Amino acid sequence: MDFEYSEKTKALLPKVTEFMERYVYPAEKVCDEQIEASGDKHHHPAIMEELKAKAKAQGLWNLFLPDREYGAGLTNLDYAPLSEVMGRSLIASEAFNCSAPDTGNMEILAEFGSKEQKKKWLEPLLDGKIRSCFSMTEPAVAGSDPTLLKTRAVRQGDQYVIDGHKWFTSNAKHPHCKIAIVMVVTDPEAEPHRRASQILVPLDTPGMKIVRPVPVFNHDGGHAHAEVIYDNVKVPATNLLGKEGDGFPISQARLGPGRIHHCMRAIGGAERALDLLCQRALNRVTHGSTLADKGIIQHWIAQSRMEIDQARLLVLYAAWKMDKYGKKEARQEISMVKTVAANMYQRVVDRAMQTHGAMGLTNDTPLVSLFAYARTLRLADGPDEVHNQVVARRELRRVMALKTAAIPAAVPR
Repeated sequence: MDFEYSEKTKALLPKVTEFMERYVYPAEKVCDEQIEASGDKHHHPAIMEELKAKAKAQGLWNLFLPDREYGAGLTNLDYAPLSEVMGRSLIASEAFNCSAPDTGNMEILAEFGSKEQKKKWLEPLLDGKIRSCFSMTEPAVAGSDPTLLKTRAVRQGDQYVIDGHKWFTSNAKHPHCKIAIVMVVTDPEAEPHRRASQILVPLDTPGMKIVRPVPVFNHDGGHAHAEVIYDNVKVPATNLLGKEGDGFPISQARLGPGRIHHCMRAIGGAERALDLLCQRALNRVTHGSTLADKGIIQHWIAQSRMEIDQARLLVLYAAWKMDKYGKKEARQEISMVKTVAANMYQRVVDRAMQTHGAMGLTNDTPLVSLFAYARTLRLADGPDEVHNQVVARRELRRVMALKTAAIPAAVPR
């Protein structure tokens, strides 16, 4: 395996970095100001559309999608360093049309969508004209086990009728969000992993009601993790994504790249937190010397540097394995890096906040927002504990498959 940057990445990386420095970082404060001035916590700031137009004009657009027909034709390994740089700011991914949940939704529309579905929904998503949401998690059942879902879709003639209760339908409050991909039970009697299907539901469909944005860390701004009721929602049967019963395998196809994209961005967010930690340490004087001279701060810096680089190597390895052997063969590495990167991110940001003292708890730095995002990653796309369980089970199966002679016998004492 070779993790040296490809020629494509080498050409794009300085452009993405310059774009971040010239446009994105200065836009962070403007973004907050425009939202506050609007009086609407879910307001979409005009500065974001300006960033998108600039990025699109420079060809820094849809870099996440390996499919040459729709995206930039980059491999996961090509994309990793670019996504890392985008991860340094929480507003950057949308500027490049590389933000969740749209990336995952575009990927499965490209892979499983019909010609008509691609024309109606994928093309405007790729063009950045609309946004989308993914509606799977339900408050009544464990989100870590999608085989327990209750939301029901019943086939009636040439349409499906959907009834159910969802939440954490992320992005649903975005004013440009026009389409939801909804995970529904179409055959309750089927075996657990064939019970569910995915159906496209336009947000203006009668019976689909956004109840509220669910606050996360006492914050319900942005584009929200919405609670949604589906009450006798009727959509054409042609809105089925793939085939009936394909819901779970489609979700797995969606979550593999989605998880590793989160991890790529986590590396960038942690790098920015470490930069802020070091800057604070070099400039803050206390008890006769700078914080940088204190042993504990040096320890935090060293630990952060090592943990970030370890996580990055695991991200690159998982991306390389996905490219070479496919998403299914890289499931173990994706689960491992999902846990490793999210926990590393939280630890590094926490150290940066502590180094900033009380200032680290304020909105005067991006650290509070980075911390909240890092903490949510330990639950998003599967909690740490489930990924750890998956890794452990595969390891146990691997050892169970070994020939007895390969395992040294215990020597009685």
